[in-house]
Amino acid sequence: MARPNVVFITSDQQRGDCYGFEGRRVKTPHLDLMARQGTRFSACITPNNVCQPARASILTGLLPLTHAAWDNGVDLDPGVGAAGFAGRFAKAGYATGFIGKAHFSTKHTFAPTGTPECEFSMKNYPPDWHGPYMGFDYVELVVEGHNRVPPQKPPGGQHYEHWYYGDGLGDCKNELHATKLPPDVGAAQTWHSALPPAWHNSTWVGDRTIEFIRNHRSRPFIVWASFPDPHHPFDCPEPWSRLHHPDDVDLPRHRVKDLERRPWWHKASLEGKPMLTRPDLLAHREKGSRMPEQTDQQLRHIIANYYGMISLIDHNVGRILAELNDLSLARDTVVVYTSDHGDWLGDHGLILKGPMMYEGLLRVGLVFRGPGVPAGKTVPDPVATTDLAATFFDYCGVDAGRNLHSRSLRGLIEGGETRDFAYNEWRLHPSRSGVALDLRCVRTRNAKLTLELSSGAGEMYDLKSDPDEMDNLFGNPDYAKLQKELTDMLRSRPNDFAAVLPEPIGMA
Repeated sequence: MARPNVVFITSDQQRGDCYGFEGRRVKTPHLDLMARQGTRFSACITPNNVCQPARASILTGLLPLTHAAWDNGVDLDPGVGAAGFAGRFAKAGYATGFIGKAHFSTKHTFAPTGTPECEFSMKNYPPDWHGPYMGFDYVELVVEGHNRVPPQKPPGGQHYEHWYYGDGLGDCKNELHATKLPPDVGAAQTWHSALPPAWHNSTWVGDRTIEFIRNHRSRPFIVWASFPDPHHPFDCPEPWSRLHHPDDVDLPRHRVKDLERRPWWHKASLEGKPMLTRPDLLAHREKGSRMPEQTDQQLRHIIANYYGMISLIDHNVGRILAELNDLSLARDTVVVYTSDHGDWLGDHGLILKGPMMYEGLLRVGLVFRGPGVPAGKTVPDPVATTDLAATFFDYCGVDAGRNLHSRSLRGLIEGGETRDFAYNEWRLHPSRSGVALDLRCVRTRNAKLTLELSSGAGEMYDLKSDPDEMDNLFGNPDYAKLQKELTDMLRSRPNDFAAVLPEPIGMA
């Protein structure tokens, strides 16, 4: 068989249980079909809880403290990014494309940085610029894509923003997006948007990915289609926002903050003052990245809107898969779907993300379909999205060119290989929540340990008997053997840390 194509699809902030095949009442018919036709991983975690480090690890196959984009607001070095899987595939003769939200670099920077994602530097890129960027020969970017503020007007913005304003209706679209259709129950950062789905960035990412596939079908290609949703604010457009009735969504069993039962950094990170001097960035970090207490009714509306955002993405995934079939490419294409990280979505009274390694945030979905991939298989072994780069190399016969933390998943997909644990690390700058943290986490099939290295504090959960992570077993003498085993796994990380970790150049 000729070298396969790769269509790699990601969402942003989608929990690992928010798929129809996981049992939650979210409508994902195309992803459910993809799982039946292929293989899914039920214990895949993110290598980092926020976007930039997680995405950089997917691209490079390296852990955050090695590729050095160690927190949001720290840009991935272009040379390190170009040596990731996109650059290696380009050297091997593949057409390489990126469509959607990249977030390898920071938008909200303290000063111009020159990157195509920097809010001060985007205007320096002409409308016909399409790369190269981070190893991808061709890119069409959505800058941020979360609509906390309207898309930046040209000459700022990038490809989606230029298209969005290109028909002269940009101000009309912004007004429609900001329109909060009833009912409004006061749920934080949540509304039924009046923006028609035809203008939504999820539709645009689907459209442009299909166009890339059509234009490059005569040679092997790899394309990363990156949807910016279901990230907050929860602003799903009608009618998708009404696809799930709030009364029918799944509420967490335990949805009350219980900080007195948790390690010190939980409370400190929720209540600390971010160390930022720019007023707009400080306000965003204090208000946009934190959620006030929500009633059950409000939480139901948040979840229903979140589900709608996922269903709109699923619809566009279906369109991409249909295009592969129409072009007779499906048999020769590996399709992968995952997310950069999850969302607490009410677990333990928390919403959004931060330095608490609960499953809703840590675990992400991962589905493979394509040549040689068994149908209807579920892999329960713990893996991480860091492993995707090596997997792409393996399936396509491309040389990685350097040592990676990434390990191919092909033996788990096609054979009897096993894995013991997956790894996550996050060094938090005090600009995030006012406290510096150095977190390391390991997850096995049935247990999870998190250590805060600077203080020695930790938490450990038996996920088999305590799936809601209620009882912290760290320091419990009855579980000393398990704690030692997990600690040894955690400390087995290769000692290849970056010699110098750069300071943040902005906030994201």
